[in-house]
Amino acid sequence: MDSFFQGIRSRELTGFRVRKRPCIGDKASDFAEFGGLAIEHNGDETPPLAISFGKTSKSSHILAVSDEDGYLSLFDARKKLPSHASHQECSGKSRISEWVAHQNAIFDICWIKEDTSILTASGDQTIKVWDAQEEKCTGVLMGHTGSIKSMYPHPANSDLLVSGSRDGSFAIWDLRCKVASKSRCSEACITSTAMVRRAHVSPQAKRIRRNKAASMSITSVLYLKDGISIATAGAVDSIVKFWDTRNLKAQVTQACPHPKSSTEKERRLHGISSLSQDLNGVFLTASCMDNRIYLYNVLQLEKGPIKSFSGCRIESFFVKSAISPDAAQILTGSSDGNAYIWQVNKPDKDPITLKTHDGEVTAVDWCPLDGKIATASDDFTVRIWNVQSSCADSRSPSSIRRRIMAIPTEECRRLLRNEELMGLAKAPGDLHPSDEVCHEMDSLNSITMPAISTPEPQRRRFSSDCDSKETFEKTPEAAMKSPSSVLNPPSSLKRKTIRDYFLAAQ
Repeated sequence: MDSFFQGIRSRELTGFRVRKRPCIGDKASDFAEFGGLAIEHNGDETPPLAISFGKTSKSSHILAVSDEDGYLSLFDARKKLPSHASHQECSGKSRISEWVAHQNAIFDICWIKEDTSILTASGDQTIKVWDAQEEKCTGVLMGHTGSIKSMYPHPANSDLLVSGSRDGSFAIWDLRCKVASKSRCSEACITSTAMVRRAHVSPQAKRIRRNKAASMSITSVLYLKDGISIATAGAVDSIVKFWDTRNLKAQVTQACPHPKSSTEKERRLHGISSLSQDLNGVFLTASCMDNRIYLYNVLQLEKGPIKSFSGCRIESFFVKSAISPDAAQILTGSSDGNAYIWQVNKPDKDPITLKTHDGEVTAVDWCPLDGKIATASDDFTVRIWNVQSSCADSRSPSSIRRRIMAIPTEECRRLLRNEELMGLAKAPGDLHPSDEVCHEMDSLNSITMPAISTPEPQRRRFSSDCDSKETFEKTPEAAMKSPSSVLNPPSSLKRKTIRDYFLAAQ
């Protein structure tokens, strides 16, 4: 299938790299609290609302924290903090910088442009773009009429992002668009390139009163790894909707934890507090207000969740969860003051419980490079944890892909062409969802690896040939100069995406 999912398989074969992470055990003793940071300004405590580690190797140790007072703070997670030090002392020693980013609460933050810029989404109905080093606002995104609860950058083009708001709409933005106007502080104001209103509204709610506005709030958004599809979730129900940015008139498909055959009472409206996806975009998690976290395989959305995880308490939309980059664990906050970690392959096993917070645990995040995790709480602190254990052998996706990376690129392309001609021996539904990727990888292990030893000039020529071929395989973003080309490419350049899989599956 020449689609987004074929692309996932192709990247695995051609050596798409997933960073190796320390293996996490199944005991709370495998985690040690590295340090606790007090979130306060001028002696006044404030609850943290969002946290995010840097995404590149040069800044993955930097933890960004936003709070209810509109501050954005950067901390160095590598600092060795004395065990006897107070949280205030730890904050002072590890704080890199902080500044007032908004005059209202900041509900979400994310790093973009190789971690040189940070986006902040606020209750003042704007998103701001910040130069992380200069602490200077370089742009303001305006257009929502409610608090902005979530945002997510494009996986390949950091000038594009999607946002979801309490006004019931999600919007797509392009930072390269011409400035619409100047704000009072001479900041560049940017309007959205597309907006979908009332994206998550209950069918029964024909008319929504002002005091019921929260029921149509968009609580979480994701830009999927194909770069064209978007996932959205809301406060009204447990449905995850999927959209094609090239045609936003209607959703492509949707996923729900309850089968269509269940009664309306069984499908009672439970909102979703957060969505997350792994580094490869194959698995997606949804934290639901029924105190469960549902795991979906993007390849098999029509089958509903492949696994669910229970044990935490999700009593507010501030409680978030996140799947690890290698899709091996799920980390979540909880209204009972604990953080929980599940092994994805052992959903029925009791999760690891991290018990040091004194209030509802809200935001959580994984460090992309090492074994650190961070948890934020209403007790006005952020805790950083270290993974103590490591495993010599692991069946995580990263270990599988290391074996596959040895296959030469030309051999991979030949195998993919043969696979397209011969067809798959089994339909995707014949495989157990959680083992689908592993099954494909194991089937490739039987390939005989050709011995390659070429002189240096020939190796350079082989590399240049690959580079020349890649120039003809550029995506529409690279081929087009228009900022909106990703959203509206000409028909001759339109590539297939998640939508094609759903159409084929019907």
